[in-house]
Amino acid sequence: MNIRNIFCIGRNYADHAKELGNTVPKSPIFFSKPTHSLTFANRQEVSLPSDKGEIHHELEIVLYIGKKVKDGSQVDDVVTKMSLGIDFTLRNLQTKLKNHGYPWLRAKGFRNSAVLTNFWDFPGTQSCQLNDFSLVKNGETVQSGNIQEMIFDFQTIINHLHNEFGLDEGDIIFTGTPEGVGPVSNQDLLIMFWGEQEKGRFVITI
Repeated sequence: MNIRNIFCIGRNYADHAKELGNTVPKSPIFFSKPTHSLTFANRQEVSLPSDKGEIHHELEIVLYIGKKVKDGSQVDDVVTKMSLGIDFTLRNLQTKLKNHGYPWLRAKGFRNSAVLTNFWDFPGTQSCQLNDFSLVKNGETVQSGNIQEMIFDFQTIINHLHNEFGLDEGDIIFTGTPEGVGPVSNQDLLIMFWGEQEKGRFVITI
């Protein structure tokens, strides 16, 4: 499955913005990750850096753009697949970069910082509202969310990305994380769920 660009939206759940002491945005905040940051949660070990401070998990719904987006394109027409993903963040480094007004790339784009489950067919926006998504760390549910809690919905995200950058087949979008982000440690087992269905798991090595 070809992946071209990795777009991400920050602070798209109000409670997550508040838990980090950030203001709730009035318009979408976008950043990107290099494709070298991508790996899949297929019961393997995922290596993360050991010398760059605290690393936080951020669980997200990830949309796969299966058709070129044009003016007026609707989500259900251009999104063909979806998955769950974790946007790993070097939190200490991100804070330093933000305090200096620098871009977040070094804190967001390191190797294995974008972990995806396998993709499945996108059921439509309304169907997505019927399922919560969650992250279980070492047997404890640490994050849970529903797209109805988003500040900017799928359509708004796609409209903004199309207008500002363009979207085409193969682009993926991390759509934001709910509250509950927190640090990970060596040998943590992370499992991602869509409703009651396990979609991917992996073990962290640091």
